[in-house]
Formats: sequence, structure tokens, C-alpha cells
Amino acid sequence: MQQFEKYSDIEVIQKVISGEIELFEILIRRYNSYLYKTGRSYNYSHEDTQDLMQDTLIDVYLSLSKFEIRSSFKTWVIKIMLNNCYRKQKTWVSQNFTSAEINETATPMFSNIKHTDTNKAVMNRELNFVVENALYQIPLEYRIVFTLREFNGLTVAETADSLNISEANVKVRLNRAKTMLRKEVEKAYTPEDIFEFNLIYCDAMVQRVINKLQEMDLAKNLK
Repeated sequence: MQQFEKYSDIEVIQKVISGEIELFEILIRRYNSYLYKTGRSYNYSHEDTQDLMQDTLIDVYLSLSKFEIRSSFKTWVIKIMLNNCYRKQKTWVSQNFTSAEINETATPMFSNIKHTDTNKAVMNRELNFVVENALYQIPLEYRIVFTLREFNGLTVAETADSLNISEANVKVRLNRAKTMLRKEVEKAYTPEDIFEFNLIYCDAMVQRVINKLQEMDLAKNLK
């Protein structure tokens, strides 16, 4: 599978649609961590998040032929995950904030944090409860914007598109989320440490999705 890593998302998609179904594993591995971070930001358990990931990856597989290049594949995949999170939660309220904006080109708040061997050893876990609890104290509309921008690396435009809100709202919500989180989170933790999707889980998710696709015999439904 490593020999195919050089292919772009579009190239992989085209090959999968053309019948090389096994190459869908590449897309699963590329975007597992993004989906996991998104699901966990909704306060879903590890198990519930994995179920949502599986559902999302199946949806992605079935809709590959509908993907339009005008948006990034990462944004498209995350948006499908968000829609599944919305349906599971059944309560999504979007508020229209119009106050202070932030600088879109500002350096992410975690960029200057120094790594130490001690910190890395402590953070070599799936989740750190201190960080997790701090994030869960933030209202969902701020938490999800923070997750998409800081952890998943989406731009302001991509985040706005994913959440169906304005770019101004994205900027305001991120600004407020940073204000709420900075003191608790910036002290010692990095984006890579938070909501880390361990490789062992990545392997398991690949197998889950592949097994489900085989069970559903979906290859013929791609075109």
C-alpha cells in the first residue's frame, strides 16, 4: 500500500471508482485522524466516535463519484462527518455573532510550545483528561470551530463551508474559543497531543470499514 502514497486524493479517487477498490484504504488512513478529532470534539465517547467514523467512511465511499474538485477532499470528508454528528446529536444551534474578528493569518496558538521528553511520555496516551475536560467546558459552537481550525488545519473559508456559517462567524468563534481555552491548554499541550488517533486504532478502523464494504458488497454502487 505504501507505493500508492505518492498519489493525490483525486488520483486515488479515480482509481477506486475505476475498480481498484482496495485503494480506498489510502483515503481511510489519510483522514481517520481528522474524523476522530471531529467526533471527539462533540463529546462523543471513543466507541461512539468510531461508529460515526465508520458510517462517515461508508458514506464517503458511496459518494466518491459525486465529489467535486472545487473544494478540498479533506473539507468534503469532514463535512460528511459533521452531518453525521449533527444527526446523532439532534441539537445544533447556530448563533450569529458580529463582534470582534481575529487575524486570519495569525500563528496558531500552539505553535511555540516546546516539547520535552517528559511531556511526550505523559502525552503518549489517546487522550489527556485535563485537556479533554477543558475543551468540553466550551460551548459546542466554539469547540467545533476551534477543532476544525486548530486541530484539523482547515482555513477560515473551509471551516465556514463545513459549518454553513459566514467567515466572520468563524473568526469570532475561534477568537472566543481561544480566549476560553488559552490559559488551560496553552500551558503544556500541542494539537498533535490532543485527540490523537493512535495508529492501532487507525488499523482497526481500516479493517472495520473494509469488512463493512465487503459485507455490503458496495463495489458495484460506486459508478
